[in-house]
Amino acid sequence: MTGRGGGRFLDTRPLRGSRAFRDLWIGTSVSQLGGQMTNVAVLAQVWDLTGSPLGTGAIGIATALPMLLFGLPGGTLADAVDRRAVVRATTAGQLLAAAGLCAQAAAGNRNVLVLLALVAVGTGCGALGAPARRTLPVRLLPGDQVAAGLALANVSFQAAMLAGPALAGLVITGWGFPAAYAAQAAATAVSVLTVLRLPAMRPEGATASSSASASASGSSGHRPRRGGWRFVLRRPTLWGSMATDLSATLLAMPVALFPLVNEVRFGGNPQTLGLFLSAVAVGGITAGLLSGTVTRRRRGGLVQLSAAAVWGLALTGFGLAGPLWLALGCLAAAGAADTVAVITRSALVQLETPDAYRGRVSSVEHVIGVAGPELGNFRGGLLASATSAPFALVLGGLTAALAVAAVSAANAPLRAYRTPQPAPVSPPLPPTGPTGPPP
Repeated sequence: MTGRGGGRFLDTRPLRGSRAFRDLWIGTSVSQLGGQMTNVAVLAQVWDLTGSPLGTGAIGIATALPMLLFGLPGGTLADAVDRRAVVRATTAGQLLAAAGLCAQAAAGNRNVLVLLALVAVGTGCGALGAPARRTLPVRLLPGDQVAAGLALANVSFQAAMLAGPALAGLVITGWGFPAAYAAQAAATAVSVLTVLRLPAMRPEGATASSSASASASGSSGHRPRRGGWRFVLRRPTLWGSMATDLSATLLAMPVALFPLVNEVRFGGNPQTLGLFLSAVAVGGITAGLLSGTVTRRRRGGLVQLSAAAVWGLALTGFGLAGPLWLALGCLAAAGAADTVAVITRSALVQLETPDAYRGRVSSVEHVIGVAGPELGNFRGGLLASATSAPFALVLGGLTAALAVAAVSAANAPLRAYRTPQPAPVSPPLPPTGPTGPPP
C-alpha cells in the first residue's frame, strides 16, 4: 500500500527500481504457488492413506516440530553468516525435499510416515532459512520502499493461496499426486535460480556491534542473541499480540478438518477441497488490497484483537454452514480477518522492538506464526477423530474468540496501544557563508 503521492492500492516502485528485489519477489512468489499446491497434495494424500482426521492432523506435528527446532537457531544463524548463503543452502534443501515427495508419489508409496518425514525435512530447511529470508527486503530496498516491498510480498502470498489450492485440485484430479509435487519441485528450482543472483549480505549494524560489545565486556544483559523470548515476555504489547495470534491459530485452525468436512458434506471432490483453501485466500487478498483502511488506524492492538475474534466466529460459522456458498463465505471472512490480524501484529512487533532485538523477536514471531497453526491443525484433527468435524470447528472457533477476549481483558497496554506518530520534519536551514542571504 502507498501513502500520499502513490497509487491507491499497491506501490510497485520496488519491482521497477531494484533488480535484486524483483528477482527475490519472483522466485518467492513462484515458490509459494508450488508450496500451496503441495499443501493440498499432502493433505489429500495423507487422507487417501489413512482416511482419518488424526492422520491429517499429524501433518501439523510434522510441520510444527521442525519449525520449533530450527526456527530460532535460524535467527541466530542469520546474524552470524552471510544471509544470502543461508537462503541459498536452505532453498536447495527444500528442492531436494520436493524431489523426494515427487519420487515417493510416483513410486506408489503407501507408508504415511515416509510422506510425513519428507514434509518435515522440507519444513526444517524452510524454518532454518526463514529468518534470513525475512531480512532481505530491508537490505535490498531504500528505506522509503521497504513497506511497499513487504506489501508486495503479502499480496503475492495471498495470490498463491488463492490460485495454488484450486490449481492443485485440478492437477491431482487430472494427473495425480506426482504431478502436483513435480510442480512444487519446478517452482522451488526457479526460487533457487533467483537466489543465486542476489548480492552478498553479511550481517551489519546494531545487532552485530551490540553482540560484539557484550562479548567483550562479559555481559549478556543486552545481547540480542539471548534476549528474544525474554524481551517479548517483558513487553505487554508484544506478549499480548503474540498470545492473541496463538489463541486464534492454536484453538481454531481448520485446515486439517477440510478433507473430512468435504467428504461428509460435499462428496469428497478434490476440487471442492481446493476451493476451501482458495476461499480463505479470496478473503485474504481482498483485505490485503484494501489494507490502507487498516494501516491508517493507530489503534493497532485493538484492531488485531477484533480481527482475531472475527476469525474465531467466522470458523464457527463454517462449522455450522450447510450450503457450499455459505461455507465458502465464512472461510473468506476468516481469511480477511486473518490478514488484518497479521498486518497489524507485524507492524506492532516491528515498532515496539528496538532495532538491536528485531532479529530475535522476529524469529520468535515467525515460530509462533507458523508452529501455532500446525499445532492447531493437530489439535483439531485429534478432537474431530474423537467427536466430529463440525463439533471440533464450532468448539474451536468459540474457544478462540473467548481466549482472545481473555487476552484483551488482561492486557490493557495492548488494548490502548497506538501507533507512534511520525517525528516532525524540521525545515531546512538557510544556507550560510558567501552563498547565503545578505545579513
